[in-house]
Amino acid sequence: MFEIITNHLGLWGDALVGTLILFIGGGLLALVLGFIVGAMRVSPVPIARAVGTAYVNLIRNTPLTLVFFVFAFVVPLVFPIGQTDYIVLGVFALGIYTATYVAEVLRSGINTVPVGQAEAARAIGLPFTQVMGLIVLPQAARAVIPPMMSVFIALLKNTTVAAGFSVLNLGSIRANMSELGENAMLVLIWVAIVFVALVMLLSWGQTALERRWKVAR
Repeated sequence: MFEIITNHLGLWGDALVGTLILFIGGGLLALVLGFIVGAMRVSPVPIARAVGTAYVNLIRNTPLTLVFFVFAFVVPLVFPIGQTDYIVLGVFALGIYTATYVAEVLRSGINTVPVGQAEAARAIGLPFTQVMGLIVLPQAARAVIPPMMSVFIALLKNTTVAAGFSVLNLGSIRANMSELGENAMLVLIWVAIVFVALVMLLSWGQTALERRWKVAR
């Protein structure tokens, strides 16, 4: 059973690297964009709230596969920047899609921060950006670690969608191994084992963050 991996270590390694690039790249983009959109959703400026709401409703209600289609076939036509690797487009598709969930989870965390803290910050003259960046968002981020980690576990599993767009990752390795004559069921079992191991790593990271950022009440 182990021969299915040891005989094709290079292919498995490339597939794992592809999955990690999609997950880490998409996750970082989702975090940055999600924090910006989350702040816009609670902004006192009506146009900012409208833009944030429109972004979340438009992207979150669109199937991820369709988002991939847009980045694979439409974006290269609109922005002809040369031969772009599909894995880069996959990172953008995953990041922009996942950012909507990060923003909503963060918004729920913002609602747990006492209103008086933001009012006190504004009373001493802090602008909205500093109130959010220094007072509200750090506390909100600590409050939403479990649901935020669920979002990233979903992102990890969503990386398999990139298999349909010529991106080598753990979701596409079954087809590659089948061409080499390997048993497809054994390949899928090993893919499942690898994903379980990766999710367990994320769960361990969640526990570590909760202990480190625990708030005494």
